[in-house]
Amino acid sequence: MYRSMMLINGERVEGASGRFEIIHNPANQEPVAEVAIGDVIDAVKALEAAQRAFPGWSSVSARKRCGLLHDAAEIVRERADHISKLLTMEMGKPIRDSRREVLSAADSLDYFAEEGLRNIGEWISAGDTRSIVVKQPVGVVSMITPWNYPVELLAWKAGPALAAGCTAVAKPSSLAPVAATEFVMAINDAGLPPGVLNIVHGSGDTVGAELVTNPVSRKISFTGETSTGRWIMEAAARHLKRVSLELGGHAPMIVFDDADIDAAAGACVRRAFGNMGQVCISVNRVYVDDAIAEDFAEKVIRRTLDLRIGDPLDPEVDLGPMVSERQRRKTREHIEDALRKGARILCGGREPEGFTRGYYFMPTVLTDVDHTMCIMREETFGPVAPIMRFSSEEEAVRLANDTEYGLAAYVYTNSLRRAVRTAERIEAGSVGVNIGSVIDLQAPFGGWKQSGIGRELSHRGLEEYLEIKHIRLGL
Repeated sequence: MYRSMMLINGERVEGASGRFEIIHNPANQEPVAEVAIGDVIDAVKALEAAQRAFPGWSSVSARKRCGLLHDAAEIVRERADHISKLLTMEMGKPIRDSRREVLSAADSLDYFAEEGLRNIGEWISAGDTRSIVVKQPVGVVSMITPWNYPVELLAWKAGPALAAGCTAVAKPSSLAPVAATEFVMAINDAGLPPGVLNIVHGSGDTVGAELVTNPVSRKISFTGETSTGRWIMEAAARHLKRVSLELGGHAPMIVFDDADIDAAAGACVRRAFGNMGQVCISVNRVYVDDAIAEDFAEKVIRRTLDLRIGDPLDPEVDLGPMVSERQRRKTREHIEDALRKGARILCGGREPEGFTRGYYFMPTVLTDVDHTMCIMREETFGPVAPIMRFSSEEEAVRLANDTEYGLAAYVYTNSLRRAVRTAERIEAGSVGVNIGSVIDLQAPFGGWKQSGIGRELSHRGLEEYLEIKHIRLGL
């Protein structure tokens, strides 16, 4: 069985308590790894190590820092097979998707290595004075990441933080800490000074709370549930810490009658069921014009039935298990609530036959849904695509915006005017038009409303880790 340690001040450690917990494979409940479990003492040690490392790391030239990030990206690529396998075994993601995630994380490190070289200030001349505007690293950063994309989302934080000159302590989810830890080890093996990037395992109530409330950390970067994000924002306010919060989502997909139905149906299936719907930008609600609703639903069903469910280590498998019984139970509850209120199942809605172990669930398509149902109001985080009809553009936009969330949305139409008009009216941080993905390293990503504050990716993601200072010179 694999043994996953913590990394504090450049050393692999068990933690003050000496406790280990077993991570089980969600595909078969077999043990995958034993993970060292930290507590408040370990979180404090990691923060203090990052604090000691900050003066030296922040004074290293941007070129040298970013060169180490490039080296780290290459090490991650060299270890991609190893990290990907651990990710699949602890989280249940199909191996080809895990490998794609790990390689994407390496690309993120490369991107921010380049972006870090463009951290340029300003020189302002005004009569007998000069103003210099400089950008300096925030300080020690606490990074708290989720289980659904444990490597890639950590890269979105570690890349810009390190490029900016910050030092950091990472806390991965207790459900999937192993691959994230291997990722951090790979970055450190590129030659980071001790204490620049640390990782501590443990619960949110102990380790997570210490990383948020300890005055040593000057910024919190968190991806996870909205309720936790609210608590973090309140706790961080006591020290006026900077926060970046990428929180829950409930992404709508609008399919107009002039859309390419085949393309829209394919995107719906990929985005609703990929990673078993355990994605913050999954399609959670599908609104389809009356004129094409039946045709669209038939195409979605056909593509859904073609998906192969099985052992996530099999490279031919499309869908593995859900991460836990808790997530599967929540999915069932949302479907049952919808059925009680009048919805119908077009396909799926149950565990697949022949799977006696593992948290498997069939991708599910619902119809006859409305906004009284939990599945249309709350984030299911499961493989369900509820389809609702609309009769006008105005109605479609109103339904899409009828949510407390605003992370992502998708629009399918062949009318350029309608595409722009609709995308601008939708209340979301990212809108995909005739494309089933809104992620681009060079573009900002983040939410409106209850989906969070701050941005990741692009140069704006780097700026989240920088303070701005004005120096005025009298000549």
